[in-house]
Amino acid sequence: MSLVLGVDVGSQSIKAVIVDEGGNVVASGSASLTMTHEHDGWADQDPLTYCTALRDAVRAAVEGVQADRIVAMGLGSQVDGVVACDADGTPLRSAIIWLDKRATKECDQLVSAVGSDLLAERTGLVADASHSAPKMMWIRDNEPQVWQRAAMLAPVGSYVLHHLSGSHAQDAANASSTMVYDVAKGDFDVALCEAAGVDPAMLPDVRPSTDVVGTLRPDVAADLGLPSTCAVVVGTGDEHAASVGAGAIESGVVVDVSGTAEPVTTVAAEPVRDPLGVVETHGHAVPGSWLIENPGFVSGGSTLWLAHLLGVPQGEIFTRAREAPPASDGVLFLPALSGSTAPRWNDAMRGAFLGLAMNHTSAHAARAVLEGCAYALRDIVDRLHALGLGHGEVRIVGGGARDDLWASIKADVLGRPVRRVLTEEATAVGAAMVAGVGAGVFVDFSAASVAVQLDPDSIDPDPAAQRQYADAYGRYLAAFDAVEEALAT
Repeated sequence: MSLVLGVDVGSQSIKAVIVDEGGNVVASGSASLTMTHEHDGWADQDPLTYCTALRDAVRAAVEGVQADRIVAMGLGSQVDGVVACDADGTPLRSAIIWLDKRATKECDQLVSAVGSDLLAERTGLVADASHSAPKMMWIRDNEPQVWQRAAMLAPVGSYVLHHLSGSHAQDAANASSTMVYDVAKGDFDVALCEAAGVDPAMLPDVRPSTDVVGTLRPDVAADLGLPSTCAVVVGTGDEHAASVGAGAIESGVVVDVSGTAEPVTTVAAEPVRDPLGVVETHGHAVPGSWLIENPGFVSGGSTLWLAHLLGVPQGEIFTRAREAPPASDGVLFLPALSGSTAPRWNDAMRGAFLGLAMNHTSAHAARAVLEGCAYALRDIVDRLHALGLGHGEVRIVGGGARDDLWASIKADVLGRPVRRVLTEEATAVGAAMVAGVGAGVFVDFSAASVAVQLDPDSIDPDPAAQRQYADAYGRYLAAFDAVEEALAT
């Protein structure tokens, strides 16, 4: 029986899973990553650590498994990063990753050059410094010595792909996050590239996620403990792989990825433009479809922040939240510790607790954080519904999906059932599904969906709590407006 390997190249860790033809995860491994923040709003990683962490994660996964049965591997990698490489694929500086917002001036310059309407129409994106073309412009303007030597401006996944196979490539999921890609035509836009001052020849070729680019380099194969005959596919973005791993193959399903941030996605058969700019249109890992998504607000990161503030383990936040009632006796939390993407995108927005009184405890604060994140989720789900999207079930995946209270809060706030994805590493499993389709282990993505493990029981909203949250959600929206206005003055 053939096996496929899927790798989640994240920002905090790299995770590897091995999946058999029946869709079962037979082995897994992981290795941690670190990031640096030299200045406010900056976030960098050493690209070489992707390679060493990949080695350690894959070695851990293949231990005890017949490695010669692994026929293909695929990557689900963090998007919006830039690794400037020379002609040999050697990185010339640290990777500027998705969390980095240094290129605000460059983003504004690109918008000014082409116009916000044209940019939104062609790219499907909200103009934001998190996207990769402004970061490329920043390197050009601030590090000319790097720019002069750069032959390739690769997303993280393409850099790792080159390390594995010797080939640079990216799928539509990665390319559509650049701000210079025409999401409807499926190629880089010449006018946008000219406005950004980026030569399209410096960007990896766009190919379907399932395309086989080659096999492992012999030295890399030996380092990973894999056969050199192992095929390597182009791969996709992490949110896109997670969506595949949650079964978002066709239109309908809404996927809520509960991690440090909380992306919310659904699939569309054609590009969609949101006039309000709450959700963006990206290429999807499934060729011929598009992923409509909000890239996420700080959710798990908010629980971690509160845990640090209280001096307790992160898990204690969920324990304490159980001691407070629905709607937290009036306490509200705005999950905008790093800016907001819902109900509006605003980099200058910041988080807040409101409605505090002498009778409130840390339990109320803990529950309010969980509820505030659920309100932001509703912002996005409601917007998808208004656009005629996401009418299927809401599937929750990731670390936050494992907590019963948080899952029930989401059902109550949304007023609709939610279902857990039981797969613990949905991104890596989704990457393995992409590899399996590319290598012919699965005939198509529908067949690959045998790897999607869903809870047989949905979590239904409680009518009484639903009514309480409907009122609290209105107060949350009013609070957001008030805090946003106060911070703008």
